[in-house]
Amino acid sequence: MFRHAGRDVPGAFRHVTGNSIGRRCLMMLLLSAISVLLLAGPGFTAEEGSIQVKVLAKTGSSWDGSALPQYPAGTPEVTVLRITVPPGGRLPLHEHPVINSGVLLRGELTVITTEGKTLHLHAGDAIVEVVNKWHYGKNEGSEPAEIIVFYAGVKDKPITLKR
Repeated sequence: MFRHAGRDVPGAFRHVTGNSIGRRCLMMLLLSAISVLLLAGPGFTAEEGSIQVKVLAKTGSSWDGSALPQYPAGTPEVTVLRITVPPGGRLPLHEHPVINSGVLLRGELTVITTEGKTLHLHAGDAIVEVVNKWHYGKNEGSEPAEIIVFYAGVKDKPITLKR
């Protein structure tokens, strides 16, 4: 189990194994995530003179409990997106063929799969997205929802497919 948004989520912690391309892609993703969090968040302050690191998510499963797939073969390409969904806005139905995770910076976001599974996110929550499953997100809050998402993809391959 791992904790997500204050609750236990099924799925075993697993050491990521696979080829060196997968490990390199994972390292690039982790370094990008740490860099953004240190720059965007209050983790470093000159007054304190210390760096604080907090693990927001660490798992081999997506938020719905499904095991994450192996990393695909090919040249790794990490993509980092900042997505803003206005109040009442809804993302189109889509799926991701690659592993991705994100952190909701502000607002609220609800993620719903076509299988009927739902996840409610609040500012500060991390998400390890479902892979190869159709889903959409919607903002049911009163302010824009802003999320940073990190994709561990492959060069010249899509990170999102729309239905």
